[in-house]
Amino acid sequence: MDRVADGFIWPVRDPEWVTKVLVIGLLLLIPIVGAINGIGWMLATLDRLRAGEERMAPANLSHLGRGVGLFVVQLGYGVAVGVVFSLIYVPAVVLASSHSHDTNANAAVILVSIFLFFVAFAVALIGSLAVYFAQPAYVLETDSRGIGGGFDLRAVWRRSRANPVYTLITGLMLFAAGFIGSIGAVLCVVGVVFTAAYALAVQAWIFRSFELGSQAQPGKVS
Repeated sequence: MDRVADGFIWPVRDPEWVTKVLVIGLLLLIPIVGAINGIGWMLATLDRLRAGEERMAPANLSHLGRGVGLFVVQLGYGVAVGVVFSLIYVPAVVLASSHSHDTNANAAVILVSIFLFFVAFAVALIGSLAVYFAQPAYVLETDSRGIGGGFDLRAVWRRSRANPVYTLITGLMLFAAGFIGSIGAVLCVVGVVFTAAYALAVQAWIFRSFELGSQAQPGKVS
């Protein structure tokens, strides 16, 4: 647990951490390209952690190629949840709208539409949480085997359940990192530039911790 939590501190150990975080943060402002490069930078930083070097990767636009695969996988999972949500939500809207101006509306149809609305949002919530907690597993599968590895649900499931304790802990830590990344929105653009990139560096540590933890015996957290 200590190692995972240390992820929120480790970026400052890099003597150039302020410059790197600001540069990557500014690049993140570039639509799509910035996000892909940011993901690639996070993976390059993960490589450095694997090598035992607690320094972030150089901050530039050279990480685009590295980030494409994971960007596609993340987009794919997001679209999958969105499609399932829409398959339930759209019929609910159709049913509700078909009786919205009808004074003799069928109560059963209205109840069905309301039920479908609840189911749709429940599916969206559960699906989003599942994707979030599976993130360390599919990130590492994508990093090692490419896009196909990221979409290999069996491999992602096996890696996620190899050490359930670490899966839970890293998922919660990723939530915290995401919160840090969004804090900058309160501080306008300058804040977003800094916190979003800082959160990527924290994610790299979390993924490395999960990689090490999933190799340990379940229940033993160091």
